[in-house]
Amino acid sequence: MTETTQTQTTPDDAFRPYTPRSPEYRAAVEALRGLRQDLFHDAFAYRPLPPRSSVGPLGRRLSGRMRGYATWSRHIAVAAAGVFAMLVGLSAGDGGVTGPLCALLALVPVLMTLVRPVGAFWLSLAATTASAFVGSYWSAWPWPPGSFVSHLAVLTVVAIRTRPRTAAWMWMGTAAYASVAEGLFGWDHYGGDTPAMLVVSAFALLAVTVWHVRRDAEQEVTAQQTETAHERSRRTLLEERTTIARELHDVVAHHMSVVAIQAEAAPYRVENPPPELEKAFATIRENAVAALTELRRVLGVVRAEDYEAPDAPQPTLADLDALLANVREAGLTVEKVVTGAVRELPQGVELSAYRIVQEALSNTLRHAPGATARVELGYVLGGLGLRVVNGPASHVTLKKSTHGAGHGITGMRERVSMLNGQMTAGETDDGGYEVAVFLPVSAAEEAA
Repeated sequence: MTETTQTQTTPDDAFRPYTPRSPEYRAAVEALRGLRQDLFHDAFAYRPLPPRSSVGPLGRRLSGRMRGYATWSRHIAVAAAGVFAMLVGLSAGDGGVTGPLCALLALVPVLMTLVRPVGAFWLSLAATTASAFVGSYWSAWPWPPGSFVSHLAVLTVVAIRTRPRTAAWMWMGTAAYASVAEGLFGWDHYGGDTPAMLVVSAFALLAVTVWHVRRDAEQEVTAQQTETAHERSRRTLLEERTTIARELHDVVAHHMSVVAIQAEAAPYRVENPPPELEKAFATIRENAVAALTELRRVLGVVRAEDYEAPDAPQPTLADLDALLANVREAGLTVEKVVTGAVRELPQGVELSAYRIVQEALSNTLRHAPGATARVELGYVLGGLGLRVVNGPASHVTLKKSTHGAGHGITGMRERVSMLNGQMTAGETDDGGYEVAVFLPVSAAEEAA
């Protein structure tokens, strides 16, 4: 039995024979396409070399005007290479008109790399041929001394300004030009600098390629580090917001539950309440239960699957003494100072103040071992002032203090921001660290 395979054809290829494309063929086509794109397509396009955006550590040591000149250091280096090639070509001349002409042919391609880099490569090959014929450098055919230096400079600059693939194409083009020049016009010529040109240019282009690869790798690593740091900061911020949302959810849910229970029990505390009062309390309870249900539906999504609401109430400033006792047991000498008339504040404010003190003292234990700390609470009109300051570490540690680089400061700022407060954090003059916070409380909130 003979198996037949049916293939669908379109009217355009109905009579066209099937010709499979091998991987070698596709690789060759891609290579030719790359050659055309790198060396032929818009070869003489205007691509000026911009000045440096930064002058580097050495340039910053210069004065104002000299620092401005430092931004053109790359242009100056290319011009110096062109002048050197010109001097080599001029010194190898016979002292007549051909010497300055060959020197000019060595200078122009190097300068052209500043504005038309790929075109400078083709101009360098043409200038090399013209110099060889005009100067009659038969002993160095096809590379006169000035053109030898000029072409090396052109290859190096163009490779720096483009990419490694272009450098490979230019080296192959240089080898092809030397082979054709020696094969067609190399009769009666002896010696020649083609091997030296190919070897020296190969090393130069290899060095430039390694520089390209290293620079790209450093940029990629820097970009990844920046992205990682951004993602880490963003994740920390989201985690802290999630923690705050959980705590606020527990606080608000507790109060709404109390409102619902009191509204339900209130009619039974009054003998023969009027129907209007019973209806009002029933409405209050219904609204409280509806608000509690909606609150749990919206804010409940921030809980992890394994998160359980704490059975104990959230800590307040009344629990601050227990916190200070715990850190004293851990070896931290801490002092508490309270000013103003102590009063009960909204639970969200007291919870945030407690967490800020807790995180600040934890940072002191981690980053300033042996230091002393001071916690100041100021009950003022319109809010609560909070200040946690610690002195410098009492002994040198291997790890430098990094109060401002951790995630604790981010969490503090988030808590203060959610309460529309203000916060400052930074090192003190004696080498310690200070966190100062003000949490506003309106009169209506205190009355409630």
